[in-house]
Amino acid sequence: MKYPEILSIEQVLSQLDTFDAIIDARSPGEFALDHLPGAINAPVLDDEQRIRVGTMYKQVGSFEAKKVGAALVARNIAAYVEDLWIDKPREWRPLIYCWRGGNRSGSMAHILAKIGWPVVQLEGGYKAFRQEVNAALEQPPQLQFKVVCGTTGSGKSRLLEVLAAHGAQVLDLEQLAAHRGSVLGHLPSQPQPSQKAFETMIWNVLRRFDPARPVYVEAESKKVGNLRVPAALMDAMRASDCIAMTLSRANRVRLLMEDYDHFLASPETLNGQLEHLTQLHGREKIVHWQAMSQAGQMPELVDELLAQHYDPAYLRSIDRNFIRYAQALPLQLDDISDEAFAAAARQLIAM
Repeated sequence: MKYPEILSIEQVLSQLDTFDAIIDARSPGEFALDHLPGAINAPVLDDEQRIRVGTMYKQVGSFEAKKVGAALVARNIAAYVEDLWIDKPREWRPLIYCWRGGNRSGSMAHILAKIGWPVVQLEGGYKAFRQEVNAALEQPPQLQFKVVCGTTGSGKSRLLEVLAAHGAQVLDLEQLAAHRGSVLGHLPSQPQPSQKAFETMIWNVLRRFDPARPVYVEAESKKVGNLRVPAALMDAMRASDCIAMTLSRANRVRLLMEDYDHFLASPETLNGQLEHLTQLHGREKIVHWQAMSQAGQMPELVDELLAQHYDPAYLRSIDRNFIRYAQALPLQLDDISDEAFAAAARQLIAM
């Protein structure tokens, strides 16, 4: 076999989980937007160097730009060999890619292959991978979705987490999106990924599911925070069997006080988010809720938000969007303890 071995995206995906490393040779900025699952970033040109070489290419000429670029690329690859890969054995088999599978990944693949490693280079690079993800999400696999429905605070996300811990197949869109799916769903310590990265994570989860087993997913709107759920996936979810979770409002308040403690401990942050509800509820109502927040009346505020905002919105949308909700399997929890959620998960899995 002659190395580097250049493989198509179809060939790479059939063995994606077998590579000893997946190396993204693009710039950190490109990598941050999206990358192959499990990839590490080893840019042959960083963001500043890429701009420098590209500017020189346009303003001075390709020959001069290539000389400068080659020197930078050689130094960067040498540093990776010394710092990251010097201890790798002869049989270490990395996959390397860049934007189109050309000069950047080709330079790295050539040097590593000359050392003696059985290097694989992705033909078409990230662009080919992105096309594959788009196509797969336009026609997602036929899966047995079980859509967990329930008013805000009923514990849907907790149930998904416990189901996954018990070995069930779970697609947790809010976890992938780093957002809890409501006006207060932003996680201050964790920014949302890009749209492309969100779609790559969904693709990576879906491809691992066994079609013969159910997949549990939470009832979502078309957007989770700023991110769009792929349309074909949303259509499949909305046509699937439903599970109707119920929990008393007192317990829902308790659960939300735990899950949203980052907001409830910061009235200023919470009040800023409440501003987004002004168009729906009017200035007088928002000022009232903000005053409750400032006064530390958090349980009472959460209760009012449930009764006057979240529950009416949920009831307006659930029957309209999930066509099998009327035949939903009821699942009632009497508590928010770990054991209560574990019992609920076991009950669903047993069915």
